[in-house]
Amino acid sequence: MNDAVEQKTMISRFFQKAELLPAVVQEEETGEVLMLAYMNRESMEKTLETGYTWFWSRSRQELWNKGATSGHLQKVVRIFGDCDSDTLLVVVRQTGAACHTGHHSCFFEEIWREGNE
Repeated sequence: MNDAVEQKTMISRFFQKAELLPAVVQEEETGEVLMLAYMNRESMEKTLETGYTWFWSRSRQELWNKGATSGHLQKVVRIFGDCDSDTLLVVVRQTGAACHTGHHSCFFEEIWREGNE
């Protein structure tokens, strides 16, 4: 079996339960979780093809290449699938801010901390 066929088979495994998969994006250097986005089959294929993150926008109903307009690109280093093949972990080298608000990570608002009960 060639690499293209193996890749399509692997991708298909992840889209048996749903058309969209949550993709947790993590920074390679620090391990910080940067954002959560969703991938469909086409965005996952484009991510693997280009080496940069592509996602499905649920609000706009279209593909988007993270950082294409802002320059805050995400170079993919590794992608992991979870044990149930229904969530992805995308490890990236982040250029600039990952969050559209300008924060490095989308997870900047602390809601609760142990000891603050």
